[in-house]
Amino acid sequence: MYLWVKAFHIIFVVTWFAALFYLPRLFVYHAMTEDRPGIERFKVMERKLFRGIMTPSAVLAVGLGIWLIALMPGWLQQGWLHAKIALVALLIGYHFYCWVLLKRFLEDRNKRDHRWFRWFNEAPVLVLIAVVLLVELKPF
Repeated sequence: MYLWVKAFHIIFVVTWFAALFYLPRLFVYHAMTEDRPGIERFKVMERKLFRGIMTPSAVLAVGLGIWLIALMPGWLQQGWLHAKIALVALLIGYHFYCWVLLKRFLEDRNKRDHRWFRWFNEAPVLVLIAVVLLVELKPF
């Protein structure tokens, strides 16, 4: 059972990160777009990505992660898991901030330029690197 839960946890973590990388990239292009049909197209793409892939993947990744902890309660005594949980909490915050940004775009209230979104797009990369290193190396 553990390996099945772990496998699906990894699958949904990958899909969540794919969406976390792609949505801010869409924001970059949306912020650069000036024609009304293009703006409306980005609104649809962003909304569908957030609601159809990103959020369900996040819920499943976190839920399966909790299930893994329930299967391996000894991990709660290890520092690497505490650090991973803190990073996942940051990632959930990033996810919700993406929702705030999405709402601003949907309401035509975005005030940020494409350069800001390019930098914003890099944050999940750092979290991904840290999480993978923590899980694989278990340094503490």
